[in-house]
Amino acid sequence: MSAENEKIVTDFCRAWSRMNLDEILAFMTDDAVYHNIPMAPARGKQAIRAVVNGFLKMADAIDFRILRTASNANVVMNERVDSFVYKGGKKGSVPVVGVFEVSGGKISAWRDYFDMKMAGVG
Repeated sequence: MSAENEKIVTDFCRAWSRMNLDEILAFMTDDAVYHNIPMAPARGKQAIRAVVNGFLKMADAIDFRILRTASNANVVMNERVDSFVYKGGKKGSVPVVGVFEVSGGKISAWRDYFDMKMAGVG
């Protein structure tokens, strides 16, 4: 089961490079929670849609490069570097640790931990 859950999370991270909102959201349960620490969590697919759409609208390109993955049962953790090419050509990258909970083949919880100053937002 852990290997299947790792594949779901890896495929989800790869989907971001295609910047297709519906494809990204298809990986998540309807009642999923996305918490970009320390911002307020987005609860439910509609709230997550708004957050993800905000990221997609500000970027011309997004890439989540997974460096390491570990899992236990339904929890998958990855260490990755998220890179963005923002509108206007500015580029930025930030190291991230993501913690995902998978239920029934979909992501039910997603928490990302990163340094907001490194991300250029703090």
